[in-house]
Amino acid sequence: MLQDNLILEHYGLNELNFDTIKSYRDRFAEVKPAHPWNALETKEFLYKVGAWGKVRDTHKEGVTLAGLLLFSEERIITEVLPQYFLEYRESKGNEEWTERFTSQDGTWSGNIFDFYFHIHEIVRNSEPQPSIASSLTEVLINMLIHADYNGEGGVILEKQPSHYVFSNPGLLLVPTDSVFSNTVSQLRNPNIVKLFSLLGLCERSGSGLKKVKQNWSLYHYKTPAIDQDVSMHRTVVTLSLSTQERQVSSSEKDTYNTSIIDSGNNFKDVEKYQNTPENNVEIDSYNKNKYSYNKGLIEESNLYNNDVNSFNKEDNYYNNESNLYNNDVNSFNNNHNSYNNEQEEDSSNLVNVENIDTKLWDIAALAREKKRLSPNQMEHIILELCKEKPLMLKEFAYLLERTPDGVRNNYLTKLLRKGQLQLKYPNQPNHPKQAYLFNKKDIEK
Repeated sequence: MLQDNLILEHYGLNELNFDTIKSYRDRFAEVKPAHPWNALETKEFLYKVGAWGKVRDTHKEGVTLAGLLLFSEERIITEVLPQYFLEYRESKGNEEWTERFTSQDGTWSGNIFDFYFHIHEIVRNSEPQPSIASSLTEVLINMLIHADYNGEGGVILEKQPSHYVFSNPGLLLVPTDSVFSNTVSQLRNPNIVKLFSLLGLCERSGSGLKKVKQNWSLYHYKTPAIDQDVSMHRTVVTLSLSTQERQVSSSEKDTYNTSIIDSGNNFKDVEKYQNTPENNVEIDSYNKNKYSYNKGLIEESNLYNNDVNSFNKEDNYYNNESNLYNNDVNSFNNNHNSYNNEQEEDSSNLVNVENIDTKLWDIAALAREKKRLSPNQMEHIILELCKEKPLMLKEFAYLLERTPDGVRNNYLTKLLRKGQLQLKYPNQPNHPKQAYLFNKKDIEK
């Protein structure tokens, strides 16, 4: 596997697309307007961001593999990576593609930086919900930064009416079942990650896909699926745009549970038959078996109901209140898609996305899009959020995509001190349900 920090000594600035470099530098300056790198010459700037390298022993220099992938052109990239290929295709459910472009069509550079922003525009224009568009671009950036560009098959994004499919060469470097909860990312292409993260487009924390899962739950969509094709050495992520595959109604549950009870009542006839003097010795043994049978049926019923929520782990029980996020057993019936299934030690760090409606998500959009906001801008967003409803610290962190400590220390504490916010439980600062409320009295003054 080629390392993306490999220095290509025979590839210089002439092998790069200067329109792409200008686009990158413009975005960098927008995200980091006061950064000293903005004043550097092109070669020195590329060196700072990891797109240019210097061989210390020979004093030779050249484009890095990461720089080639982001800033060069398809024809030159394939000289180094013959299997390199990018494709976006879209259909309306039939075999014909209504829209399709590839890195080979010659109408654009064919590098991964321009590919990302081309698709970003398509997604933003076609998906009206900002959180859905954000999730799609999150998976796209994950695909681009983790792909094995020396592998076969290329990087492909396919859009169907009911789902998106992201496919790239290279297998996951972490266990599949930990992808949506992992907080540490294993990097295949650290220089590519750096180049995108300098624009605020990705993080090294590995939390991106965890947010995607939370957003998908917010809209009651099926759980995102990850498949590993070991023989083809490819990873496939599918994001469905349809709701949970089987939503069990209350009437269905009643019917099913009634049949379970009736099955148990059938033992009454057997009991009458066996309740004779000669069978008295066997009654206790039989009753124990009946109890065991009914217990098995009830447990089977509970497992049946648990299957409705695709997020529930198999080892959770229907009445295990300690694992429910809101400690309310009735929430299982009312909300099949909540995060009740998370283990107890993780629940305090997770947000109940059912409490986050699209209006709140839209109010906080600017904070997620721009990692550098003035204190006044951030305080305004926080106050607008609190005008809608009281919010907990972890909900602020989720909506704003900031760390809880940063939100509390930099903004919430100041707003409390200024009297613009107030605590839901002012006499219990460490209350587990502590939330921040908009202080209407501050307006009346």
